[in-house]
Amino acid sequence: MFQSVINLLFPKVCYACLNTLNDNEKTICVQCRHDLPVTNFHFDNSDAVKKVLYGRAKIEHATALFRFKKKGLVQQLIHGLKYKGYENIGITLGDWLGGELSSLSQYQHIDMVIPVPLHKKKLKKRGYNQVAKFGQHIAEALNAEYQDNILVKVTNTQSQVNKIRIARWNNNNELFQLKNPKHIESKHILLVDDLITTGATLEACINVLNQAKNVKISIATMAIA
Repeated sequence: MFQSVINLLFPKVCYACLNTLNDNEKTICVQCRHDLPVTNFHFDNSDAVKKVLYGRAKIEHATALFRFKKKGLVQQLIHGLKYKGYENIGITLGDWLGGELSSLSQYQHIDMVIPVPLHKKKLKKRGYNQVAKFGQHIAEALNAEYQDNILVKVTNTQSQVNKIRIARWNNNNELFQLKNPKHIESKHILLVDDLITTGATLEACINVLNQAKNVKISIATMAIA
């Protein structure tokens, strides 16, 4: 009874379409789940994500859950996750993608999940890394270790929206450092992020992770532009 009153006064809404959720819905309504542009890359053995980084970084496997379109449902979700504190979105998408990857042999030997890090100043301002929950729940689904203190961002940068590819790449040089490289030696790492566009940030992270011996790196993102 009390919960019903709370729901009436403060109705929960779908983070994608902003319509009120039904009692049996959580975070994203059934209609939006149906309408979200899933890629199925990992089921179709698609190299679409790997092609973004072709010739720039060696990757074992790579996937993205959704296709990103401006003013679309996926942009609404990522915006809410990054700027409105809706961390439940990361949990939902992590459970979604993690559940799918756990059914595939190529992702069942992931040893560690590492998120693309935020600089400590941005982390303090935002209060959280928007891909942390996403990564944690993928790690849980894959029975893998989750580590957010191995790869660190040492240079603070402004938003990279609308920057051309070369400028983005240069802006990412020497942004990251590897802490305790022995901890990831000979391990298969799943590097996770929210959105892959030019791949510059992921490339920079991969270059740093490869400073450790015998690492294998795969990629999983929420979306690909």
